[in-house]
Amino acid sequence: MDSWTAPDLPRLPDTARPPLALYDSARQGVHPATGSGPATTTMTTGSPPATMYVCGITPYDATHLGHAATMITFDLINRFWRDAGRPVRYVQNVTDIDDPLLERAARDGEDWIVLGMRETALFREDMEALRIVPPESYVGAVESIPDIVARVGELLDTGRAYRLADGTGDVYFDLAAAPRFGYESNLDRAEMLRLSADRGGDPDRPGKRDALDPLLWRGARDGEPAWDGGPLGPGRPGWHIECAAIALSLLGDTIDVQGGGNDLLFPHHECSAAHAETLTGQAPFARYYVHAGMIGLHGTKMSKSKGNLVFVSRLRADGVASAAVRLALIADHYRENRQWTDDLLKTAEQRLSRWREAAALAAAPSFTPVLAEVRVALAADLDTPRVLSLIDEWVDAALAAPSTAGWGGAGPEGTGLEGPALLRSTVDALLGLRL
Repeated sequence: MDSWTAPDLPRLPDTARPPLALYDSARQGVHPATGSGPATTTMTTGSPPATMYVCGITPYDATHLGHAATMITFDLINRFWRDAGRPVRYVQNVTDIDDPLLERAARDGEDWIVLGMRETALFREDMEALRIVPPESYVGAVESIPDIVARVGELLDTGRAYRLADGTGDVYFDLAAAPRFGYESNLDRAEMLRLSADRGGDPDRPGKRDALDPLLWRGARDGEPAWDGGPLGPGRPGWHIECAAIALSLLGDTIDVQGGGNDLLFPHHECSAAHAETLTGQAPFARYYVHAGMIGLHGTKMSKSKGNLVFVSRLRADGVASAAVRLALIADHYRENRQWTDDLLKTAEQRLSRWREAAALAAAPSFTPVLAEVRVALAADLDTPRVLSLIDEWVDAALAAPSTAGWGGAGPEGTGLEGPALLRSTVDALLGLRL
């Protein structure tokens, strides 16, 4: 599956930089990320790549601001690593077959394939407009079915999965094969059961060995699409095994970052990690489980059921600059559940205007010290509020006295980057904002 056109990433002058530290949901704390490399220099040729898997969309409501905020979060990680000279292997999936997609298509009287293709295309357009660096591999669930079938077959053959005895052909993962289950989300069983029921699980399904056992393969049903599952029989894959199979095939047994919104922590990420670890015998599946907060609307939870989703494409159609949307979504820390408001967008538009005014100056203070501080702030679990404050301070000083003598000198020897030019390059390379 094709992704989208990659933005150019300016190369920035070197400054001292600490390694990237990220909050790991499993350990419930901020830890230096192994993929971030040495503290003060760019990576040497041959440095091992950082690996990142981000759960993508189920293509029926794209691209709402929750999607955008999540993708921007992991884009910041990607950009930080690349700025440090670290190669990045980044994979993102598209769940282009799943119950919510089929349900939406049935509700609207639309072919589910057409719906999925249209929404995926819209998502690509929005990602390009937001200047998200595309994944190395952008992979659909449907195209991954042969690999998923093989993985489910392996779990069955080794006694770590089982078929229900009700004749449906459904195959479930046996959580008894994953004794570490629960380490990622740190939830008690009662909360797991509640969230499983709310987020696509079936804890009350008769015949399961454990109420929390997740579906691996859904046997064919009348009126539903199905694929050849070989020894599994016709059907389609479960949600969690999809991501485990794709990540294992393209990134290896363990990865640096598994990411998504915090609503994916349980059951999706917990289950996909359990599948991967059981298949490989390697744990943890990800060194860092990173989760972005949810986006609400004017104090109310933004959700499909409430019909109050705000879409990137609609904002763009209304003339809102994509850079302003991106700037608004990084005004607060990525892990916070936060609100989208008219005031938030207005502030972002005003900030963007001032930054562009400063970037157009013929002379301004050196931006090199600010670049160094920006890198430090991003390294501290993507502290974007601090980053915006640092840049605002420089912009205020530059606009207060733009003609001060001696400003506008070249930056570090050989870079030829003056204050306004380095501002433009910094926010482009690290924040994804074109001034």
